[in-house]
Amino acid sequence: MAKPLLFLAALLCAGYANADNSKANTPTVVDPDGFTEPLTKLKFNPGLDQREFERSTLSALNIYDPLESWNRRVYHFNYRFDQWVFLPVVDGYRYITPSFLRTGVSNFFNNLGDVPNLMNSLLQLKGQRSLETTGRLLLNTTIGIAGLWDPATSMGLPRQNEDFGQTLGFYGVPGGAYLMLPILGPSNLRDTGGLVVDYTAESAVNFLNVSEVSENHPEILILRGIDKRYQTRFRYGQTNSPFEYEKVRYVYSEARKLQIAE
Repeated sequence: MAKPLLFLAALLCAGYANADNSKANTPTVVDPDGFTEPLTKLKFNPGLDQREFERSTLSALNIYDPLESWNRRVYHFNYRFDQWVFLPVVDGYRYITPSFLRTGVSNFFNNLGDVPNLMNSLLQLKGQRSLETTGRLLLNTTIGIAGLWDPATSMGLPRQNEDFGQTLGFYGVPGGAYLMLPILGPSNLRDTGGLVVDYTAESAVNFLNVSEVSENHPEILILRGIDKRYQTRFRYGQTNSPFEYEKVRYVYSEARKLQIAE
């Protein structure tokens, strides 16, 4: 009886050894990217929610923001001002003003804005863009009746935004500290200085005598501000994220880099 049991045990041990050797001889599966079965070592944390994911992502966004505490307060002010004042005024403007009239107002102020656009295109040595912007000014101011109509866009000359902040960036001036400007929104030290230069230049040129007339009729400046907000699609709180401040800061900073590089 003992011999058959010993024989059976020997067969089982031999089978187990062969099984182990067969596993050892199995070739290792290597993915096309060179990793060896990476998913087998990948660990998931089911406790991670969307906020923690966003926080871990945004922590990698290294935006120079030494005035963050102040900027956040201004951001909160802008949020409330937009919600309680600016957007209700824009909604009222949209309600009482026909669509064709709103379009004419936007075209008129965009035509004025092409003056600093042209200046900055020239300063950045962008020859083709300078010619296109000059063509826009000529067409829209004459055929377009002081810019109320925009035939230039229909003729293949779309509006190009150029400002003095971009010009400074074009020549290597760094953006500096991030700034959240009251009502105007995200900016930085360089671009804030650029805004002042653009405004001063536009006032000095006094195109269509608008700057001079605006000194005695501030309602023109108010209408321009309303139109600017009317044309801006951004809405505070639209990202539905507790990290909207960081997202806006990042998007603005990256967008400026792309605008300067184009």
